[in-house]
Amino acid sequence: MRHRFVFGFLILALADLAWSQAAYRAPRAPDGHANLSGIWQAIGTANSDLQDHSTYGGPYFQMGALGAVPSGRGVVEGGDIPYKPEALTRKKENFTNRWKLDPEVKCYMPGIPRATYMPFPFQIVQSGPVILMAYEYASTNRVINMGKPMPAAVDTWMGTANGHWEGDTLVVDNTGFNDLSWFDRAGDFHSDALHVVERFTPIDATHLNYEATIEDAQTFMRPWKISLPLYRLLDKNAQLAEFKCVEFSEELLYGDLRKKK
Repeated sequence: MRHRFVFGFLILALADLAWSQAAYRAPRAPDGHANLSGIWQAIGTANSDLQDHSTYGGPYFQMGALGAVPSGRGVVEGGDIPYKPEALTRKKENFTNRWKLDPEVKCYMPGIPRATYMPFPFQIVQSGPVILMAYEYASTNRVINMGKPMPAAVDTWMGTANGHWEGDTLVVDNTGFNDLSWFDRAGDFHSDALHVVERFTPIDATHLNYEATIEDAQTFMRPWKISLPLYRLLDKNAQLAEFKCVEFSEELLYGDLRKKK
């Protein structure tokens, strides 16, 4: 009897939690849509590896524990990224040479969706015609067009973003990427055929659910999706700081061009 009571209590508690999340209605922006403005950050190891991974050491033994990667739960729905065989081979080569090939090492713009779950906060600034997302890492930013969809004029690191609302969910359709960014430090990559559809859904006053569906017929056998929570920064006077990392990468990128005395 006692076990039935505990089980019943848990079912009611979970049902109440699900109902409260489903019933949450975000504050309104001046245009009447959900107001997602604020500073947000992902917590976890997705930037190290989107998939389940154990702890492993960094590329330089001299760094000791500083370069080690903590174990982490994956954010890929279904567990595995559905690479084509030849693409999986390249992914493994990327991982082996990550210390010099990862675009993050070189302070390049992170691309989408990686910019969202790097270990740096980002800010959403919302207005009617456009939504600005500013990222602390490398002072990156992007402008999401909320009007008539516009095709990508050229391929870029951050792509071309067209958004619309589905209830309180901000849906962002991204195309026009180059093939230079990675998804994480584990070497997961894409081609210039990348197409990413993001969904930002408010769960409560301090959390967003983030989803990104990734499609790239040149690299993957089928579309796949990641999902993770984003947390609102509640620190007093929270704001984006500067992380201009080019100066840390100059020697790596251009050191061999320096004139020898």
